[in-house]
Amino acid sequence: MFQPPGSEGPSDEIAVASSPAEPVVDFIDQPLATLGLRIEGSPVEPFLHRLAAELKAKGIRRWQPRYYLTDEWGCPSGHPIIGIPFYLADKRLARIERERNELESPREVMMYLRHEAGHAFNYAYRLYQTAEWRATFGPFRRRYREEYRPVPFSRDFVRHLSGWYAQKHPDEDFAEAFAVWLTPGYPWRERYAGWPALAKLEYVERTVRACGDREPVVKRARPDITVEEMEGTVREVFDETAARNRSAMELNPDDELVDIFLPKGTRRKPVRPAWEIVEQHRNKLIDKIAHWTGVRRPVVREMVDSIVEACRARGYLGMRGKESDYLVALTAYGTALAMNYMTRGKFRNV
Repeated sequence: MFQPPGSEGPSDEIAVASSPAEPVVDFIDQPLATLGLRIEGSPVEPFLHRLAAELKAKGIRRWQPRYYLTDEWGCPSGHPIIGIPFYLADKRLARIERERNELESPREVMMYLRHEAGHAFNYAYRLYQTAEWRATFGPFRRRYREEYRPVPFSRDFVRHLSGWYAQKHPDEDFAEAFAVWLTPGYPWRERYAGWPALAKLEYVERTVRACGDREPVVKRARPDITVEEMEGTVREVFDETAARNRSAMELNPDDELVDIFLPKGTRRKPVRPAWEIVEQHRNKLIDKIAHWTGVRRPVVREMVDSIVEACRARGYLGMRGKESDYLVALTAYGTALAMNYMTRGKFRNV
């Protein structure tokens, strides 16, 4: 477990996979647990120093979270310790994550850290056990659901992570409010003026003032699965993640794509392969659809990639100069599919 020195100032954001490509063949079939991954000296360590500085700047002087490497972002319930995805501790692993999934940008790394710090702070001072916390956010013991049905644009909740994430559970509601409050330079009073959610941010501000110079109630923390306990080779771990994402897919987009693109063999010119049009805008489509629908980014990515492959397999074509029209149609189509997935648990009703 790792805890950054409290006296460190903020470090510059770094690109965790910006170095020249390094060979991965020599370790791709090596057990992940034997790689000796550590936070100290890794690409993710400067982000933790930056978070430590942000917490101190906000008046949290007697507490800092601890960290460990694991399979995904998280904070074990009741334990003030933050789990960090293992691939952020190694440039080679980060490159594999970037190629197979979607590697977090420096901005996203800090967003996740601020969110998880909210959980850890909540647990360190057992705020969730107080009547004021329950009155502000709801019962901590409410059943936690991985799939939830948010109310888009509700002003009862702050907006930080994509997917209206604060609506998932009272614990997530607090973590999101804490993250918004913690973000340096963010004008949260002005941004949320007149919103019911403002009361949650004011609760965070008021509570930090009361706890900032107090020792935490919970000083020890137990991680869940650590990177040393993760079974499988590097290849197997990444393949398992990809398989989980694909398992969410029940999509054959051929039926609708014929209403968007031209069929194979169209003689109208000039034309270009439709899959190239989708691929060209792939990242923007994934970003916008995931952000506004709340569907997990890996699922949206698989959805968009299935559209690319369907266009390639069927030989659909698009008119040159009409790319903006296709982008509008694809965004609307993808959003409709994603919202169906969000509300019904599947892309299609059949």
